Amino acid sequence: MRERLPPGQKAVKRIIPRHIGSVPKFDLQKWSLTIDGEVEKPVVLNWNNLLSLPTGVSVSDFHCVEGWSVLGNKWEGVAFKTLVKIVSPKDNAKNVFFRCDDGYTTSLPLAELLSDDVLLAYKLNDKPLKPENGAPLRLIVPNKYAYKSAMWLRRIALTSKRELGYWEKRGYSDTADPWMNDRYSQ
Repeated sequence: MRERLPPGQKAVKRIIPRHIGSVPKFDLQKWSLTIDGEVEKPVVLNWNNLLSLPTGVSVSDFHCVEGWSVLGNKWEGVAFKTLVKIVSPKDNAKNVFFRCDDGYTTSLPLAELLSDDVLLAYKLNDKPLKPENGAPLRLIVPNKYAYKSAMWLRRIALTSKRELGYWEKRGYSDTADPWMNDRYSQ
């Protein structure tokens, strides 16, 4: 049986917010999420559109590349695969590039985002996300280090080619597998 914590991690009680800049301000009346790129049906969702989609829940551990983990987080939001069904990816869509309000970016292979536990989350432990934790909407990818779980999402582009994101361009691993202790690029 696998240990609860990946190599080099220690459990802490709460998520420690980390940002590349200041926490962006948002107005839910004007907020939108664009999903486009290599898709048949690009969409722009406003907040009410997003909330009208089926709700998904994922209870998972959250692992920061800095060496801490928060165990048993209950995330609520929209399953990523729900959005994929809506936009109908083209055959050449193999990757997904995420852009955030603060300029942050990251990417992952589309196939890795289709698990039931990958969410676009707007709640944590039955409460709305706080702005410092990514409100109004953040990606949650439990089987990756947290820098792949982008906060303040505004655009999701399905692409044919893999693009490196903010931390990946600065020497962090593009695969970000906590169970392989895969923190930095080789």
